[in-house]
Parts: sequence; C-alpha cells; structure tokens
Amino acid sequence: MPRKLKTYVSSSGFFDLAVAAPSMKAALEAWGMSRNAFQQGFAQETDDPKIIAAATAQPGVVLKRPVGTKGEYKVNAELPRDLPSAAQSRPHPKPKLAPKTKNIPERKPDAKADRAAIVSFEKEKAKRESERDRDEEIEDRRREKRALAVEKAQAEFDRAADEHKKATEEIDAQRDKLDRRAALKDERWEGERQKLKAAIDKAKQQ
Repeated sequence: MPRKLKTYVSSSGFFDLAVAAPSMKAALEAWGMSRNAFQQGFAQETDDPKIIAAATAQPGVVLKRPVGTKGEYKVNAELPRDLPSAAQSRPHPKPKLAPKTKNIPERKPDAKADRAAIVSFEKEKAKRESERDRDEEIEDRRREKRALAVEKAQAEFDRAADEHKKATEEIDAQRDKLDRRAALKDERWEGERQKLKAAIDKAKQQ
C-alpha cells in the first residue's frame, strides 16, 4: 500500500523550503540535500494547513518563500526585499522553520487522493530525472563537439607547421647552395684580380 505524502519544511540561503513527499529521504532528495537535515534540526515535518495545501497541490515540487516571512510558498519566489547584513547572514545552528500548528484537526485518510498524490510525486521525480539526463546528454554532445573542434584546429595547426618546416628547409638548402656558389665566385675573382692587378703594375713600370 503506497505511503501518504507528508509535508516537510527546511531553509536554504534566502528561502524557506517546503515539499510534499512520501518520506524524509524523498524530501532531502527533492531539496538536493545529502546530509540528514532532520537529525540536525534543519528540517522537520509541518502540520501547518496552508503549507500542506500548497505543497500537496504540487507533490514533489520544491516550493519557496523569502526566509523569515509568512508569505505564500511558490515555485518561483522572489528574494527578500531586505537582505540581511553580513553579521545577520551568519549561519545559525538551527534556522527558523515554520512552527507546527497545534490542535489541527487530523485529516481523514483518503486512499484515492493519497494514491493520486503518490503518482504525481513519482511523475515529478521522473520528470526531474529525465531533465537531468537530458541536460547531461546535451553537455556530452557539447563536450564531443568541443573535442572535435579542438582536434580539427590541432590538425590544421600541425599541417601548417609541417608546411612551414618544409619551406624553411628548402630555403636553407637554397641558401647553402648560393653560399657555395658565392664562395666559388669569390675564389675565382680573387685569382683573376691578382692577375689583372699584376698587369696594371707591370704597365705602370714600362
């Protein structure tokens, strides 16, 4: 037999949190909390009828309201108008949670409604998991695309580097060849210069 949904409350950052879930573990998963906030006094079950009504209307959906206020819990809550100062924003051992309402008439069990709430909760959980899987798949495709782009750019860089190396080697080879030709030309010229200078000197002595 499926368990009834219960409404749990906690606080995180600038918001009070509420969620309708079948267990404390499910509530922690919905809030994204890995530690046991219930044992440490950071979370608790509430019997506030307004909070219960808002949470059970959207099972498994985390509702928020500005921390320390008495406003309505919503999916998209606005930040508090007066943000606490640095001194006021220090973490406290036990954040203020919505107080339990005393003498609230116990709700009569409604098996059909409870089953519907459980189904709604599981659908919301499956939806969150599907969205997470989809986001991971998108990120995998992005990483693959980046890897291909890097590989392509690296291949282009390596090709250009090889072409530059080959061109430099060809230029160096041509430079060595020209240097040898220049040295041979200088050697021939030196011999010819000596002969011509000797001829000039001989002509001057006649």
